[in-house]
Amino acid sequence: MSASWPRQVIALEGRLRDCGNVLTLGVRPSFADYPPEDRRRILEADTVYYPSTFYADLLDACGKRIFPSYHTYKCVQDKIRQTALFQMLGIPHPRTGVFYGKDPVERIEEAFRFPLIAKIPRGSALGRGVFFVENRGQLEEYCRRARPAYIQEYLPIDRDIRVVVIGHRVVHAYWRVAAPGEYRTNLAAGGRVDLSSVPEEALRLARETARSCGWNDVGIDICRFESGFCVLEANMKYGRRGFREAGIDFGRMMERMIAEYEI
Repeated sequence: MSASWPRQVIALEGRLRDCGNVLTLGVRPSFADYPPEDRRRILEADTVYYPSTFYADLLDACGKRIFPSYHTYKCVQDKIRQTALFQMLGIPHPRTGVFYGKDPVERIEEAFRFPLIAKIPRGSALGRGVFFVENRGQLEEYCRRARPAYIQEYLPIDRDIRVVVIGHRVVHAYWRVAAPGEYRTNLAAGGRVDLSSVPEEALRLARETARSCGWNDVGIDICRFESGFCVLEANMKYGRRGFREAGIDFGRMMERMIAEYEI
């Protein structure tokens, strides 16, 4: 452990492996699989960092403080839950419908016009599971592979903003610009990072969204559309390329935030 960081904390998932003041124990299938000393460390820790979706529920039930928050873990890669939360809280969000049942095509066509965006609602990331649907045949193909169907209005944009909120503040924000001929801005789908200034209105929307939803480690995707900004979705397992291109050492930043009790 680095001498400059006297406070050592416990993490389970490997997201903080580069932090000198963090002891990462890994995620075991059962709590009994941890050696006795590690079980003691977990139970006596003031905070357990990155406990995993499995242990987040259990530690929260035991009254243990975790980071990220229980609410953050509840929305990991779950677009349906996120959309319902945005709707309940009045957060601006593209018009979205969730359609259950074996044959939702006609109901979708009644509610949306082509082109539209269809997504795999749970478990997808990095732009995978996102489809640009232009006609009924493509919609039928999507509905055969996705249940329930998660449908959004198409917004003709070529860029969006990734705002990363950790703790209670924005730690980084940048534009993601889609590759030519590509409707997705995801960096994994060929998008590029643009470090041009991000409007304060977008940063404020990200902070308010994270606070309202109870999320304290999240990458919030926001786009400018018509007269304002709207939240596209939240990513709790965001990548670090945007940090690297801005010259930000993510591990060192997290070390400081832990040492200074920001998180």
